[in-house]
Amino acid sequence: MASRKSSLRTVDVARRAGCSVQQVRNLERDGVLPPAARTASGYRRYTEAHVRSAVAYRAFAAGTGPVEAKRIMRAAHARPGSGVLALLDEAHARLAAERRGLSLAREAAAAITAEPIGDVRPSDAMTVSELASALGVRPSTLRHWDAEGLVVPARTAPRGTRRYSPADVRDARIVHQLRLAGHRIAPLQAFMPELRRARRWDDLDAALAAREAAIDARSRALVRAAAALDALLPAEAPSPAASHEPGRV
Repeated sequence: MASRKSSLRTVDVARRAGCSVQQVRNLERDGVLPPAARTASGYRRYTEAHVRSAVAYRAFAAGTGPVEAKRIMRAAHARPGSGVLALLDEAHARLAAERRGLSLAREAAAAITAEPIGDVRPSDAMTVSELASALGVRPSTLRHWDAEGLVVPARTAPRGTRRYSPADVRDARIVHQLRLAGHRIAPLQAFMPELRRARRWDDLDAALAAREAAIDARSRALVRAAAALDALLPAEAPSPAASHEPGRV
């Protein structure tokens, strides 16, 4: 059993990790914390490793969500080598992909500043053939945008003809401009819903800034989590190259 100096109660871990006593028990049950030692009377006794595990989990949960955070911490306890490091790499890669998507969204917004967001005219309503002719695209292109969720018009009846409302026509003009500018379908699938929610360009700018702030916060959480996790991993073994450096025995 751990020494009296290093032995911690459940409440001690909860206070230092910033969570409840029940959460500490739940994290141990879920494998996020290593199993605690028990006293002769059955009380749990924790160590600094349990505190660090709880702190790391909470930071990972802020950066990646609780499901992935639990997966990372279980890997850290079960296979504290390249397995857990690969999961960390994947978490950072997902955030990097979100940053790229945000950058593309900002480029898209800059490319369509001439398009009105909320100002549409009732006379702008069109059929698929009329809109295709106005944009200079094939009707099949509009059907493809419909299937991908970029511009989804109403139907006159179930499986009936498409009827593009003024807002749909505006969206189609915007998608057409962005496609001509080289924007791919996947980034536009993330961008168009934000554009529809915005009533003014200021709203769109604020939404993109809020998304960037959220990504920054999650990145910082991953930095804190990695620092806490590093203290739990075994010491790094010297590389083969280091052991053959000149002057070394």
